[in-house]
Amino acid sequence: MKKITFVALATTALISCTSEPKFEVQGTIADAEGKTLYFEASGLEGITSLDSVKLSGKGAYEFKQVRPESPEFYRLRIDEQVINFAVDSTEHVRIDAPYARFSTAYSVEGSENSSKIKELTIKQMQLQKTVNALQQALQKGQLGYDTFNDSMTVVLKNYKDDVKINYIFADPNTSAAYFALFQKINDYLIFDPLNSKEDVKCFGAVATSLNNLYPHAVRSKNLYNIVIKGMKNTRQPQVKPLEVPQEKISETGLIDIALRDVSGAIHKLSELKGKVVLLDFTVFQSPNGVSHNLFLRELHNKYAAEGLAIYQISLDADEHFWKTSADNLPWVCVRDEAGVYSTNVSVYNVRQVPSIFLINRNNELKARGEELKDLDAAIKALL
Repeated sequence: MKKITFVALATTALISCTSEPKFEVQGTIADAEGKTLYFEASGLEGITSLDSVKLSGKGAYEFKQVRPESPEFYRLRIDEQVINFAVDSTEHVRIDAPYARFSTAYSVEGSENSSKIKELTIKQMQLQKTVNALQQALQKGQLGYDTFNDSMTVVLKNYKDDVKINYIFADPNTSAAYFALFQKINDYLIFDPLNSKEDVKCFGAVATSLNNLYPHAVRSKNLYNIVIKGMKNTRQPQVKPLEVPQEKISETGLIDIALRDVSGAIHKLSELKGKVVLLDFTVFQSPNGVSHNLFLRELHNKYAAEGLAIYQISLDADEHFWKTSADNLPWVCVRDEAGVYSTNVSVYNVRQVPSIFLINRNNELKARGEELKDLDAAIKALL
């Protein structure tokens, strides 16, 4: 009797386990015989391997997993090539692809969101190619820094406007809109939820929609927390008459700045008197942050021995990210915790980041970067 009871319980448990609703992704990968196709989950904590198959000559594959309670992201991978897709209420997704152009030439059936994710992926790849071309032109001296910076600003604005209108605000409750928020260029988020008030609005639209549909989902809660932090960081303080303390104005009329570096030491701008100073306002956690610092390093390497000093002010909301990025820079790098709404930004009339100013050896402000046709020549003239 006990044996019969045990078998009955085991059978009931097995039926219970196998009755959970599942989703299925299947298809064929052409010209990939002998290659291993991996099926992975893209979670908030990173990539998790779920299954894999060694492809035969026909290239057919089939993976099944328990269907998620709220939209989730998955990917197929061969070697270093990746296809991202989403699953919400979809039970069957078909993805066919050639091995040679696995990440771009694939087709999707059964998931409109995954089709939009493909569109976004291809747009992002094209954007990265454009950015790479601009960076190469800058490094080869074919573009001046100002032209490069202006071009980057235009390219990124056009991309963000397109994605905002057609993917985020058009359908904020979709996994495609969520995917759009976290696309990257040069390993940095295109939409910046910590330093850009306009980008916080994009995150807020998606967070509100997902929270209404899936209030208990981990992704909904995480996105909501990002928005709250972003709103706090970008909240403009109450407008007050701008008053610069007399002690901050040097004898030459230069408005002094005193901020802390990564180790907590205070550095004053006025202390660099006797050198030609490049004053730089920047955000490290931005798509052109790395390119900008490479440009500054070239200037430092060329002219530091002749008397050029760089005083760089980070406006990053994420202090830890700034400290990690600025730790080994060979110039003065400080952070203004007030960010883009700081008094320093106002008194120097910073219109965009990065922004560069040149100060001569007598602590006199001589030029704004955007007004210079040739920054290199302007530095040489002051030296």
